[in-house]
Amino acid sequence: MTDVLFGQSYYLRFDPKLWEAMQPYPPLGSLYAASYIRQHGYEVALFDAMLAESEAEWEAALDRVRPKYAVLYEDSFNYLSKMCLLRMRQAAFTMAEAAKARGCTVIISGSDATDHAEKYFQHGVDYLLVGEGELTLGELLDRLSGKTEQPLESMLGLAWQQEGQIQRTAERPFVKDLDKFPFPAWDLVDIARYQKIWVQHHGYYSMNMVTTRGCPYRCNWCAKPIYGRRYNSRSPENVVAELKWLKESFKPDHIWFADDIFGLKPGWIERFSQLAVEQNAVVPFKCLQRVDLITPEVAGALSRAGCKTVWVGAESGSQKILDAMDKDTKVEDIYTATERLHRVGVEMCFFLQFGYPGEGWAEIEETLKMVRECQPDNIGISVSYPLPGTKFYENVKIQLGEKTNWLHSDDLDMLYRGPFVADFYRVLHHRVHHEYRARKAWRNVTKALKNPATLRPAHLRQAATIPLNLARLVKSSAQLRRLAKVQHDDPVQLELQSA
Repeated sequence: MTDVLFGQSYYLRFDPKLWEAMQPYPPLGSLYAASYIRQHGYEVALFDAMLAESEAEWEAALDRVRPKYAVLYEDSFNYLSKMCLLRMRQAAFTMAEAAKARGCTVIISGSDATDHAEKYFQHGVDYLLVGEGELTLGELLDRLSGKTEQPLESMLGLAWQQEGQIQRTAERPFVKDLDKFPFPAWDLVDIARYQKIWVQHHGYYSMNMVTTRGCPYRCNWCAKPIYGRRYNSRSPENVVAELKWLKESFKPDHIWFADDIFGLKPGWIERFSQLAVEQNAVVPFKCLQRVDLITPEVAGALSRAGCKTVWVGAESGSQKILDAMDKDTKVEDIYTATERLHRVGVEMCFFLQFGYPGEGWAEIEETLKMVRECQPDNIGISVSYPLPGTKFYENVKIQLGEKTNWLHSDDLDMLYRGPFVADFYRVLHHRVHHEYRARKAWRNVTKALKNPATLRPAHLRQAATIPLNLARLVKSSAQLRRLAKVQHDDPVQLELQSA
């Protein structure tokens, strides 16, 4: 009998947009916790919901493994887990109830459970890990298994229900020396299955890593229920040691560094780059950065270390909106960072956010202008999403209806009364993509025509998409003009205008 079965409730199958993209990564949060608990003398197993068909596979794992403790350790390094999608919340409820029905002690850690503890206790959860969970989980398991007699009340970062009331202990200090944590328990992952999926769909295999925990910045729409505004980093030496181990053990073609911000500390990226080159640990990778941190030195070091793609939260081309978000960046920073990365051959990609309070058509046009002029290598578009615990949520919560979370990541529903009606933003999402794709295809084709030796069949396929995207652009632009005039309280007019 295994002591602890780890799992999480993000099922790729339940997220249509991400299922179609088919870029699965194992749950690093669960792997870190499993590795730490195993190091402390417990037998562990992993249920990886990422590639599972449904909760029925969790039930089968419970019957096969027969654990004493079922731990739903959500991956706080995965932004989709932070979004608290309703389909995944329901999956967590189902999984907790199934484990409880089999006599397991059920323990959970995650953003949604932290924000909505009472809901989870109603569905079979016995204990909630609040904040960074590994140390609390270790102490709790020692208490439950009889290794210690430490009272629950003395365990920092713990919540449970007693006589119908939720009990919470004081916050646990965060681990500052992240090098003390063992590497994730990759041996619990079905590596071959991930490799097969990646190669079949993309022609290469990508693995995920993290170098930090938390984010110190104050963007007022970003929820931080686990780490708050704390930020701790592994040493470059420790990260390169893991990178070298992954490269030699599993031979990934690519790495995704899933940090909120990669290499925030001054000199960290330069040192990481130097060590990766010296130790033959270079693997092509993508990461997330802030535009105001991309100096010429950082751009050069990223390139030398093997960075192929940087994603940034550009959010908006309007300084008014960036200031309203407490983003603490300037629009010119976005232009400068893009130029610096392109100069050293690194792709620059933008996350864009529409629908923030105060954003009118003029601000949207500023964002479209920024995309045209910067020519990012890819874009990701969302609408502003109010999460509990944020200043943004507090500002709009009076406008929230019964639905306060998306069902899945392609929902794109406006959860509050935005500047325009919800359908406006769905059409805007398509309109921005149509223009972006048409312009990018035109640039690629004209560049190849100037040097015919570089022409490939892909350029012909791109050329064929240009008329289609232009036609869709014209149609969606006309729809936007009509939808911009629709009032929130006019559902009949909305139906007519969006038809």
